Amino acid sequence: MKTYRILSLAALIGVWIPAQAALAQSAADQLEASPRHHEWVTISPEDGDPFTAFVAYPERNDAADSVVAIHDIRGMGDWIRLVGDQLAQAGHLAVVPDFLSGAGPDGGNSESFADGGGVGRAIRTLDPDRITSILKASVRYARALHSTTKVASVGGFCWGGSQTFRYATNDSTLKASFVFYGSPPAREMIAKIASPVYGFYGQNDNRINSTIEDTKKAMAEEGKTYEPLIYDGVGHGFLKSGMAEGANDIGKARVGEAWKRWLGLLAP
Repeated sequence: MKTYRILSLAALIGVWIPAQAALAQSAADQLEASPRHHEWVTISPEDGDPFTAFVAYPERNDAADSVVAIHDIRGMGDWIRLVGDQLAQAGHLAVVPDFLSGAGPDGGNSESFADGGGVGRAIRTLDPDRITSILKASVRYARALHSTTKVASVGGFCWGGSQTFRYATNDSTLKASFVFYGSPPAREMIAKIASPVYGFYGQNDNRINSTIEDTKKAMAEEGKTYEPLIYDGVGHGFLKSGMAEGANDIGKARVGEAWKRWLGLLAP
C-alpha cells in the first residue's frame, strides 16, 4: 500500500510563497530587481577543468548555511539562478554550478548552445565523474567562504534531481539532499547514502513517481531516511512552471507549498 502523502487544496491556507508578488515578472526581471549580491565565480575542482558558477549571498549579520542547486536538463538559465536568489532571500548562501562549463561550442558554457535540444544532448553525455567533481568542488567552495558555516546541502531539479540523489552516494558530509522530481541511483549504491533524502514530486509524473515505492523499500532496508511527498494537480517540473509568468493558481500554490517545506527542512 502506498503511504506517501499527497498534498491537497486544503493545504493552501497559510502557505508561504517566495516573492509572491513577483510571480507576474520574468525570472530575469526578478533577478535584476533583487537587492541581494550575486556574482559569477570560477571554481577549480581537485581534478578536471575549472567551471563557472553563480553565487547568491544572503543579507544577514552572521554565517549562513549553504545550498548547492543543480540545474535541470536545460542547463544554466535565469530560472535556476532565481532559485539561488530565493534561497539567499531565505538566508542561505547558494552556489549554482554550470555543468556545461567549457562543454559548449568553442568551449562555451550553457548559453553558447543555439537551442535547448543541444543543451540537453550535451548534458546527457556528461561524465558522471565530472559531475561529481563539480559538486564536490562547489560544496568545498561554499564551506570555505568566510561568510558561511560548514553546513551544506544539495538540491536539484529533473536531471539535477537525479544527480542530487546520485551525489548523495558520494558525499557523506551533507546535511540533506533535496530531490525535485528526479530518479534514484542504482540499488547497489543506496547503502552509501549518509544524508536524509527529501523528495518533491508532481502528481502527474508517473515516469518518475513509479520509482518511489521501490526506492522507499530500498532506503528502508539500508536504514536510510527518504521522505517523498507528492504535490497534487501538477506534473514534472512543477516548481519551474509554477514560478513562471502566467502560472495558474494551482501551480503557484504548489510552488508555495514546496518552498515552505524546503526552507523548513533547511532551517537550523
